[in-house]
Amino acid sequence: MSFKLKYLGQERTFETKVRLLDLIKDQDPNHEYICARVNNRVRELNFEIYFDAEIDFLTVKDPDAVRVYEATLRFIFSMAWNRIYPELKFRLAYNVSRCISVHILTKGHHADKAMMDKVKAEMDKIIKEDLPITRLVMSNAEAAEFYKEKGFDDKLAILPFRPEKTVHLNKAGEYIDYMYQHMAPSTAYITDYEIKLYNPGLLIRYPRAEEGGKIPEYEDSPTFARTLYDAHHWGRIVGAASVAGINSQIQDLGTIEFINLCEAKHNRMLCELGQMIENDIDNIRLICIAGPSSSGKTTFANRLRIELLSRGIHPIRISLDDYYKPKGETPLDEDGKPDYETINALDIEHFASDMVALINGETVTLPRFDFQLGHAVPGRTLSIGEHEPLIIEGIHALNEILTRDIPKNAKFKIFIAPQSQMNLDDHNPVSLTDLRLIRRIVRDHKYRNSSAEETMSMWPSVRRGEFKWIYKTQEGCDYVYNSYLPYELPVMKKYALPLLMKIERDSEFYPTASRLKHMLKFFVDMDDQWIPSNSLIREFIGGSCYKDV
Repeated sequence: MSFKLKYLGQERTFETKVRLLDLIKDQDPNHEYICARVNNRVRELNFEIYFDAEIDFLTVKDPDAVRVYEATLRFIFSMAWNRIYPELKFRLAYNVSRCISVHILTKGHHADKAMMDKVKAEMDKIIKEDLPITRLVMSNAEAAEFYKEKGFDDKLAILPFRPEKTVHLNKAGEYIDYMYQHMAPSTAYITDYEIKLYNPGLLIRYPRAEEGGKIPEYEDSPTFARTLYDAHHWGRIVGAASVAGINSQIQDLGTIEFINLCEAKHNRMLCELGQMIENDIDNIRLICIAGPSSSGKTTFANRLRIELLSRGIHPIRISLDDYYKPKGETPLDEDGKPDYETINALDIEHFASDMVALINGETVTLPRFDFQLGHAVPGRTLSIGEHEPLIIEGIHALNEILTRDIPKNAKFKIFIAPQSQMNLDDHNPVSLTDLRLIRRIVRDHKYRNSSAEETMSMWPSVRRGEFKWIYKTQEGCDYVYNSYLPYELPVMKKYALPLLMKIERDSEFYPTASRLKHMLKFFVDMDDQWIPSNSLIREFIGGSCYKDV
């Protein structure tokens, strides 16, 4: 039976199935197309098509293609490493400047220039060899034997949590690995990457969609790097640095003990913060809290307020959302839509004036933004006294533009975000951005009755705003609060999966939904009845004791 394919501005009829790769073999000499979106489903270029379809061939200017590119790059790195240093175990993670970090796990070894040069040369050799990357299907039992033979204890640990009965491994030459992701057709498709030393390991840099398919300019972020190190160190201590570790902790410790273990970390950070602020309370007038979307800023601000009250400090919370300009004055983004992520959506002068007046002891009537009316109305009238700092919460709270008239020693800056170094296995890190997206999908449905598709439609704009306005403010802050809780995805699973399952295959958001479902399937289910009412996760799943969450 014949079928029609629409792609690259043409429509053709075929009588027999055809590989996607064969459709473009004469039009893509430089391997710019990494994968394809077939009827809104991401497919490898080796996929054979036999039905009517609209096909979008994707380059690294598209996020879905970047994920395939990055997974293939990790595979090639792992292959090169295995050829040169088969005795050394390593772990890959996401790290500073949107890079992949390489951590040598074998004790007594660290990266140096000679090692970096050898690995880079071997990777280039593998790429030049243009080795086809194929799929190798094994039963779970066969995969377990293979993992044992190769010493892949990390892959063996997660195998019992797979719902499927088979494993689709990736093979190039004699090397076999499993990357949990679609792959490019061959090693030659990795045409652009860089490696640099980052003591004691390495960083692998690769093209990003938000940079138009280019490798981002390198920016070191020591504060962020230290936070990630601390997150991984703590995860290893409590056995929760991997998905298999988290699942095992839930099964072995039990739900109640694991929840309390994770919450104890948050309590300890709050205690540290409270002590730091108390030690300098004679100078601190503003406590500024910022972070990317779905970091848990609101619950954190409430909990910090309680912590400070217990120390005789009486903070007053002010939300930057109340300083939005009227809807008609909101700047437009590159698509001509209102841009609520930009700092210019705020009435900067009004905010700055109010903060200076309050600090100077004046009485001020604050605005309250009425989202139904689309503009601010008069809100609270207040003044502040001794040991009554202002807690400023919002995505731009750390931006010096807003508080330029207030001395630096009068400001205590806190950056909040879920910072995890969680892996499926040593070669496959879990995306923190996907974790936050799941949080937001669950919260938006709970409190705004929004569908997962509606949340996903806003996500690209949210991400653009984060890269432009938020992430850079992390460096130089006084404290980074890691809002990640290792038990959260096992809890979120039951809330998120039904919402993701509603997204039809013909939806433009199906690839995203499919990716999130694929990640969640590895986690065991966990009951949330024992999660404390003041937990940060309650901000997303409901049941919070804070009325404004």
